[in-house]
Amino acid sequence: MIKAIIFDFNGIIINDERIHQQLIEEILLEENLVLKQSEYQQTCLGLTDRDCLQNLLASRGRVADENYLTKLQQKKAQSYVEKIKSLEKLPLYSGLNDFIFKTRSSNLKLAIVSGAIRQEIDLVLERAELAECFNIIVAADDITSCKPKPDGYLLAVERLNQEYPELNLQASECLAIEHTLAGLQAAKAAELKVVGVANTYPFHMLQRQSNWTVDYLHELELERIQKFYAPTPIESNSDEE
Repeated sequence: MIKAIIFDFNGIIINDERIHQQLIEEILLEENLVLKQSEYQQTCLGLTDRDCLQNLLASRGRVADENYLTKLQQKKAQSYVEKIKSLEKLPLYSGLNDFIFKTRSSNLKLAIVSGAIRQEIDLVLERAELAECFNIIVAADDITSCKPKPDGYLLAVERLNQEYPELNLQASECLAIEHTLAGLQAAKAAELKVVGVANTYPFHMLQRQSNWTVDYLHELELERIQKFYAPTPIESNSDEE
């Protein structure tokens, strides 16, 4: 059966990709560079800010050393914190609170695996009054390789076992919730089953790589998915959810 649900953060919990894109664009402008149309979606979705900035600079023939990348990353992070603090209402996804309440009522353990830095995640969770729901958070600060590498998910399973040793948790007993192709690949590489939520990519693109696909998180029926976690599991690539 499902014992734990592991969420992506940006694009699943908070709808803030436009904010990230705007801040990346501002950083490039300070570097006398311009973010091209659709470039953020093609280059940065699913990556850490550090990898995003490195790729954008490299595509323009600029090689930034580690110290300079750290400086840019910290500048962007500070701008994000200021922006989030200035918002009267956080752009959380509809149905998120109800879904989290349902999972906790079922005694499922919750975790987050994200390419965002811990400071940003903590700020949003505190403001959304969700901090107590997520004892386990794997952020960009915790790993050296981002999605589609499985490292974040593997570390989350390890930390869940440390926090709840009585679960004897296996990766196959976790369900990942993702919205990017890199996220889906990372979860599957870690041997988790994964739900693709069409918040960012079209439904049909996620459907090819996820076990289940939904348009909105609140459409996800955990009771139906539990059937696939029977002793003899049945793999599914359907879009019935």
